[in-house]
Parts: sequence; structure tokens; C-alpha cells
Amino acid sequence: MYPDRRETSGYNVEEMGLGLVRLAPNVTLDIEESWAIHYDVSESSKVLGSKGGLKLDPLTYFTTIADLEMDGTFDLARADFRWHSCDEAFDAYDGPEAHWIAGLQGRVEMIDTAGLALTTSLISEGIYLSNQLDREVTAEEVRDKSVSTAIGGL
Repeated sequence: MYPDRRETSGYNVEEMGLGLVRLAPNVTLDIEESWAIHYDVSESSKVLGSKGGLKLDPLTYFTTIADLEMDGTFDLARADFRWHSCDEAFDAYDGPEAHWIAGLQGRVEMIDTAGLALTTSLISEGIYLSNQLDREVTAEEVRDKSVSTAIGGL
């Protein structure tokens, strides 16, 4: 962090953090987080694969067909209207509160938000641990070295 920025902001944190998480064979997650990057807008989240890719905002599909690069943007507003019109349980996906209520009503399966939050925290902790040890770390190492008291449930 630039010393003058640390002084004027009052913050003592990284300006930018990057991480690469191996989730499964041939599946990785890259993380970029910044509050003071020299760039106008970060790209939206994306999913990339050997057969195609997705940009999540706006939802766009990229692929190659007959040796031609192709892309298509999906109109989420029209799809949202159609899904609400055709699926009586789709309102459960309008937001976290709606999903929780629909889950309590038994209309949809509940999401393990606590487990997702803990896993997300462990990924962040793993990136810091990897930096401290100056090497790649395993999920088991992160769990073993974590100071979290919530890990027993994983």
C-alpha cells in the first residue's frame, strides 16, 4: 500500500488481493478484490471452460461453432417474467428472504448459507496462509491451521 494513501485513508489493508483456488481437477476459481485499483470498472464474474464461457453481467455466452467465434446475450428481464409466469415456485428466488420463507413452507430446498459463509471464509484464510507459507496449500491444511471454532461442522 502506498504510504501516503495509508496515512490519508486511515486504513492499513491491502489495496488489492488476488487468489487462485483449485476446487476440483481442472476446476479453478480466481479471486480479485480491490478497493483502490487503477482501473475504471472490474469485469463481471465469469465462468470459463474448454467448450465455452459465460459472463454473468450481462449474461453472455461465448463459444466457437464451425470454427467461428460466437456470442449471445441472454435477456434476463424477459426470462424473469417468463419464469415467474410458468413456475409457481419461482418467486422463491426473488431474494434471500423470499427463499428462506419458501424453504420454511417446504416449497424449495433450504440453502446452507452458514456452510457457504464458512467455506468462503476458509478460502480467504487459505489465500492468506498460502501467502505466509509462500506455497500452495491444501484444504486440509487450511482447516487444520484455522482458528475458527465453526470448522467441526464441515
